[in-house]
Amino acid sequence: MSKESGKAFDTGLFKRLLAHTKPYKVTFYSVALFAILLSAFAVLSPYFLQQIVDEAIKKSDAEKLLFLVLAMLGVLLAQVICQLLFNYYANWLGESVIKDVRIKLFEHMLDFRMKYFDNSSLGVLVTRAVADMQRIGEIFSQGFFVIVADLLKMIAAAALMLYMNWKLALIVFALLPVILYATRLFQQAMKVAFIEVRAQVSNLNSFVQERLTGMKIVQLFTREKIESDKFREINEKHKKAWLKTVWYNSIFFPIAEIVSSVAIGLVVWYGGLQNVTNISDNVAGTIFAYILCIEILFRPLRQIADKFNTLQMGMVAANRVFSILDTESNIDDLGTVEKTSVNGDIKFSDVRFGYLKDEEVLHGVSFDAKAGETIAIVGATGAGKSTIINLLNRFYEINSGHILIDGIDSKDYKLASLRSHIAVVLQDVFLFADTIANNISLKDESISIEAIEQAAKQIGVHEFIASLPEGYQYNVKERGSMLSSGQRQLIAFLRAYVSNPSILILDEATSSVDTYSERLIQRATEKITEGRTSIIIAHRLATIKKADKILVMDAGKIVESGTHYELLKKGGYYNNLYEAQFMEEEVA
Repeated sequence: MSKESGKAFDTGLFKRLLAHTKPYKVTFYSVALFAILLSAFAVLSPYFLQQIVDEAIKKSDAEKLLFLVLAMLGVLLAQVICQLLFNYYANWLGESVIKDVRIKLFEHMLDFRMKYFDNSSLGVLVTRAVADMQRIGEIFSQGFFVIVADLLKMIAAAALMLYMNWKLALIVFALLPVILYATRLFQQAMKVAFIEVRAQVSNLNSFVQERLTGMKIVQLFTREKIESDKFREINEKHKKAWLKTVWYNSIFFPIAEIVSSVAIGLVVWYGGLQNVTNISDNVAGTIFAYILCIEILFRPLRQIADKFNTLQMGMVAANRVFSILDTESNIDDLGTVEKTSVNGDIKFSDVRFGYLKDEEVLHGVSFDAKAGETIAIVGATGAGKSTIINLLNRFYEINSGHILIDGIDSKDYKLASLRSHIAVVLQDVFLFADTIANNISLKDESISIEAIEQAAKQIGVHEFIASLPEGYQYNVKERGSMLSSGQRQLIAFLRAYVSNPSILILDEATSSVDTYSERLIQRATEKITEGRTSIIIAHRLATIKKADKILVMDAGKIVESGTHYELLKKGGYYNNLYEAQFMEEEVA
């Protein structure tokens, strides 16, 4: 996607947008037909008015007067009906297009690798999927078709003016270059202004969403004044961006009004002069008709400029949305292996990886985990423990080496099949604003409420859930804010358990919970790890004493491995960690 420019109109981008109307061809062409009919009805009223004045009133023909008045009323009624259908179906088409594009965008983002989200602002992505989509819809409901309808009205009005009196028409047409030139400058200026507006809207959305999400940190560190000042600064930029568009509108529309008024004045003066000097005595009806035609000719120019604002904002929004759709940041899902179950054998062979280019995080990591074994990984923060989990799930692509599941390279598995055999409990648990039952099953229809309750009883968390208002139907609100940190981890643990994984991963799963919750998790861990390959990552070494193997990591390398007692006998890195955490407890 090309970068946003100050071009008044990007035809390539517009053609790409029009391609999304193909499923709605009938509606598209119907709206186009309504636009043509509206232009025809618009010029019939001035024509009938001219006939009423010159042919009926001046000649005192009552019968013809009645006929023309009724005809004019019929045209106005048809115009109202046509306008209603035009407005409804233009809006319907716009909403249908953005529904399709929004679904396409969301599904595209679902396939993005984690690295894309690491480098992208959440607020900006929300703006693209919501506010920018609405702007795209307005291209059809308030922009393109309205502009086409207005252009057709202008052409029809110009043709009628030439037909009635070509000399008066030339007077009016002589003023058109002025308004057309002003419109052109206005369009170019507004395109640049709206690019700035959309950028500031995205910045504002991103800032507000991030601060609301992190409000606890803001208040804990008394940053209210600092964040308020930042918000005022961003808000001021947002205001200035919008005021620039207001300024351009304030200049253009008075110019358009003045030109329109001058055109009417010249027509009345020249037509009246012809009548006064007896050059022509049949101009009264034409002058009345011309006053209406000038409105039809110049008003669309003013509206077109206004609607072009809508079109410009929609095009800017479309450019931003398509830039995401054009982004290739997906994990290559080229595997063909699809298994209904796996044993759980895991092998890392000389795996190297870095989140940034030329900055390795893992330096040739190798280890084995046999089916049913419990492997613990310990080490300081930043040692690379959680990175191993990310790579096992293929959230990121490794730089070199191999990761094997049951002797098959993880890249050879279909991505959905691979991840269906792995369950993860993270330290920072994410819960959706939904019921506890739905957060556990993630709306998997194969997991019944009875199965959830049975699993909860097996791992000892049923009583805790049952004690909540509405039990399993309790709504935990956004990010599980109605639950404590320990309770959220228990829910996440149950979510992993009911999925019946072959491989279980506990990433810092007991590092931030109270003693009671930790006991529940320890009890559940013993049950859930039976017969499953389990990888436990923890700073608290008491949770991993019973592990079949402990891997000690430091600076992206495995520096020690063995059982708890084997590592203590070595007196190395693990022993130092153990003594630092448990010496007082051992002495006691």
